[in-house]
Amino acid sequence: QVQLVESGGGLVQPGGSLRLSCAASGSITKISNMGWYRQAPGNKRDLVARFFDGGSTIYADSVKGRFTIFRDNANNTVYLQMNSLKLEDTAVFYCYADIADPFGTWRGYWGQGTQVTVSS
Repeated sequence: QVQLVESGGGLVQPGGSLRLSCAASGSITKISNMGWYRQAPGNKRDLVARFFDGGSTIYADSVKGRFTIFRDNANNTVYLQMNSLKLEDTAVFYCYADIADPFGTWRGYWGQGTQVTVSS
């Protein structure tokens, strides 16, 4: 079975940095796009950044210029480098990936979520 394992969340002061990682494992034939979403208390889950199969990326306006998404395709891993963190970045961050199994069936998978807390 496919599993997305996240790491790197934690507590950081405003202006600090964190790097999140998400490794996909299991019955994987191919991964197309991968991305990061986040959900703050009382809000819906929103896109943070997305890395498409062809190498293009998109970012939420609120993180553009501060966050960078990149991938290590050999290890089926996607990262989110977060710099200049703000109080309003506090949220549960979720990894997402579009994955094909050995039968050629595509579906979207979510990680379990990792807490990022920015506090002074």
